[in-house]
Amino acid sequence: MTRVLFQTDKGDINLELFPKEAPGTVANFVKLIEAGFYDGLAFHRVIPDFVIQGGCPNTKPGASGMPGTGGPGWKIKCETAGNPHQHKLGAVSMAHAGKDTGGSQFFVVNGDRRNVAHLDGVHTVFGQCVAEADIKVVQAIKANDRIVKATVVEA
Repeated sequence: MTRVLFQTDKGDINLELFPKEAPGTVANFVKLIEAGFYDGLAFHRVIPDFVIQGGCPNTKPGASGMPGTGGPGWKIKCETAGNPHQHKLGAVSMAHAGKDTGGSQFFVVNGDRRNVAHLDGVHTVFGQCVAEADIKVVQAIKANDRIVKATVVEA
């Protein structure tokens, strides 16, 4: 089991990742966490009852690019075929600008499944909040709240 801890401005978010269903996406996410990539980044896109989105390096203090347009310098393939996980409250999924263009940006569903079901088969669900307390933190996140530190706590 692969677990990740995001320490944020609003509290801790514990995530369980799905390496069996999305091995490339999980490996990429873990690699970025272990490199400290997410530390200090902001949630640049927050839409109530839909998603919170983060992972753009252009949200780091002092960065010059437009928030929401940055990545790690590479792209990864979508892992939607055969992935049984659905977008629902607490799901963690890879953001992208089109098929096979994801890299570092991700989102966490903060609302009702009816608002995100159309994302199934389009974006790779690669994790889930562990507990209700984690979902409460996700729902408390506002635009520009930060990931203070991201850590792989169990691999």
